Amino acid sequence: MATATATASDLATASTSDLATATASSWFLVTPGHKCAKGYQKKTKWEERTCIRYKCGFLNTIQDVLGKRPGWIEVKDEGEWDLNWCDAAWLRQNFDHSYMEDHVRISHFRNHSELTRKNFMVKNLKRYQKTLEREEGREEAAKCDFFPRTFELPSEYPLFVEEFKRSTGSTWIMKPVARSQGKGIFLFRKLKDIMDWKKYGTRTEEQKNEVESYVVQRYIENPYLLAGKKFDLRVYVMVTSYIPLKAWLYRDGFARFSSTRFSLSSIDDPYVHLTNVAVQKTAPDYDPEKGNKWPMQQLRRYLTAKHGRETVETLFKEMDNILVRCLQSVQNVIINDKHCFELYGYDILLDDSLKLWLIEVNASPSLAASSQQDYDMKFGLLEDTLHIVDMEG
Repeated sequence: MATATATASDLATASTSDLATATASSWFLVTPGHKCAKGYQKKTKWEERTCIRYKCGFLNTIQDVLGKRPGWIEVKDEGEWDLNWCDAAWLRQNFDHSYMEDHVRISHFRNHSELTRKNFMVKNLKRYQKTLEREEGREEAAKCDFFPRTFELPSEYPLFVEEFKRSTGSTWIMKPVARSQGKGIFLFRKLKDIMDWKKYGTRTEEQKNEVESYVVQRYIENPYLLAGKKFDLRVYVMVTSYIPLKAWLYRDGFARFSSTRFSLSSIDDPYVHLTNVAVQKTAPDYDPEKGNKWPMQQLRRYLTAKHGRETVETLFKEMDNILVRCLQSVQNVIINDKHCFELYGYDILLDDSLKLWLIEVNASPSLAASSQQDYDMKFGLLEDTLHIVDMEG
């Protein structure tokens, strides 16, 4: 496993633009205050325990990876465990009621939703941007200009209406703040399509609490297209500590493609506008062997051939900026705990002017494989993740 180090404010020294020369399935360490750290090496001997007890709430690739690690055994039900690869629901119900010894590790931070819930993510990014402008100036704050104009509904409905009227004819996208896999998402151009929120002011407090929150964002109407189809990027970042901030950037990721050629004349067609695998695999022409994905390195080669090496290196350095600033935006609000680590899945969109847009950050990125190639990539991702967690040591 190859590693490189850099300060969080100077991630370019360990940027994805430099990763093409690394070996496959590599994490790159981003550690503030360290300019040159020794590369991570997988331990080959047990140092403290003869076996590792693990608990896993998923039945996909992570279960395979855990089950194949030498000396690791799975515990069921209420058995004692050393590592718990849990889902967010388990975390909410059990974390505060669990005693954990020093060596125990769990796969989420307690309030990870500050970054992974759509409305909280935008709230924290906006606050962080204002702080930068106040303390370091507009030029520094402008480096956070990577997320679309966003409002939370129903609470910010009046503000949204003002913006909507200033941008007549624009397309907007509605997303439930706490759902995934493309569920509940739709596009619109007329206020009458979201009239339920306009009635918000006439509801009782009890009724208001029952309304599902959404974010509404200005839709990126000019995505970069390949073969006429929209795609976005899935990038993996692992955080082992927020104080100090210690993040690992994974070399491999992928581009997810839509099944249908892009057009703004069909805003009701999810196969055109949503790249989520859960949506695309229901398309009539979906190919399960290919899985509508390109490896990140294949995309890099394509973009380099079309736009040149220097342009693509700059592009991926800009991506690094997005990855780190998102973490910095929540660094002071995430409850840092030595027992916790987190594997994030960033979704990033590229537009036709080669500008990157942050779509969302996932706390439980899908570990189910859509093809053999996808399985191999995710198996390597998870295996290397466990090397870094290093339960053996």
